[in-house]
Amino acid sequence: MDQQTLSSFVMMGLIFAIMYFLLIRPQQKKVKEHKAMIEAIRRNDIVVTQGGIIGKVAKVKDDSELEIEIAEGVKVRVMRATIATVKSKTDPAEA
Repeated sequence: MDQQTLSSFVMMGLIFAIMYFLLIRPQQKKVKEHKAMIEAIRRNDIVVTQGGIIGKVAKVKDDSELEIEIAEGVKVRVMRATIATVKSKTDPAEA
C-alpha cells in the first residue's frame, strides 16, 4: 500500500468518527431520553402532542394509548408515541 492510499483510508475513518460523534450519538441519546419520558407519563400530567394539542392525561389506557382531556369534558385518545413533551409532572399517587 502506498502513502496516498493509506492517507485516504485514514481520512475516511476520521470523517466517519466525526459524523458519529456529532450526529449519530446525540440523536441516539435524544431518542433514549424521549422514550424514558414517554414511559414515565402518568395520570394528571400535562402533555403536548406533536400536533400541538395541550391537555391533561385523564387515563393511561395501556402501553401505547393515553386519554387526554383537552377541555372540560372533552377527551381524546392519542398514541403515546405522539407525545412531544411533558409540561408538568405530578407527584406519584400514594399506595
